[in-house]
Amino acid sequence: MSTTAKLDPQVALAELQERKPDRVTIVVLSGNMDRVMSAFIIATGAASMGMQVTMFFTFWGLNAIRKPGVSSKATDWLRRAFGFLNRGGADTLPLSRFHFWGLGTRIMKLVMRRNRMPGVPELMDMAKDLGVRFIACTTTLGLMGITKDTLIDGIDQFAGVSTYLAEAKDAQVNLFI
Repeated sequence: MSTTAKLDPQVALAELQERKPDRVTIVVLSGNMDRVMSAFIIATGAASMGMQVTMFFTFWGLNAIRKPGVSSKATDWLRRAFGFLNRGGADTLPLSRFHFWGLGTRIMKLVMRRNRMPGVPELMDMAKDLGVRFIACTTTLGLMGITKDTLIDGIDQFAGVSTYLAEAKDAQVNLFI
């Protein structure tokens, strides 16, 4: 018989849980429908398991949390043009592949409806209802020609990378989508 004490898995799990709360952070960099959907599916799954979830929207991912049909209110023409070309709204995101000038996206949405799968706007609502925190990156807001008033209601915080890193430091799962 070995003199080494056996580790009780329940004790080890309890010690791990005491050290770190169950947290997930997701950086949403992509503005593609399928990738944003994946981010929200993971976020709602984790939140429904009781985990604390923070989503940090930056660069093209900011398009997912823009109000539909609202143009950029940037003051200079270059960022205003960039914001205009970068149409936002959770329901208008293109597919990452096979977009085909919108046809692929329409077909994907039809298949999803037929299979009773929620779209990005519905997943977003579910995430908010489950307590998922939304953080919009202030650094890229200005860069992308997006102003705070063009974003949806319900953004929990406007912050930079240091806020994300503080969240990620204490998380058990950190994803970049």
